[in-house]
Amino acid sequence: MKRVTGIGGIFFKSADPKALGAWYRDHLGLDVSEWGGVVFQWGGADSPAGMTIWSPFAKDTEYMQPSSAPFMINFRVDDLDALLAALRSEGCNVVDKTETSDQGKFGWVLDPEGNKVELWEPPADA
Repeated sequence: MKRVTGIGGIFFKSADPKALGAWYRDHLGLDVSEWGGVVFQWGGADSPAGMTIWSPFAKDTEYMQPSSAPFMINFRVDDLDALLAALRSEGCNVVDKTETSDQGKFGWVLDPEGNKVELWEPPADA
């Protein structure tokens, strides 16, 4: 079974996400969207290569809990349910919930140091 197929995103806490996004826009040329992040589309808009998201979150976000780390890496996966089952069988600390939205399916696991890792199965058309 294929496990991770790429990096889907890098998310981190910031004292002022809007100001930080503006700094990255003004000084490094990132095309920061209204929602505060950047979508890097690899290989062009119609490419099956996918995308990677860069996004600062508010310093008090609870999205990365139960981890206390100020960041979270999102990995693209082919089959979220199969991977979560494999991780559970291997004794990994899998977060006991998943979410499905227009953006795809999401699940989480904590690494041995307590960092939350987001696993993302993009929708079939992404």
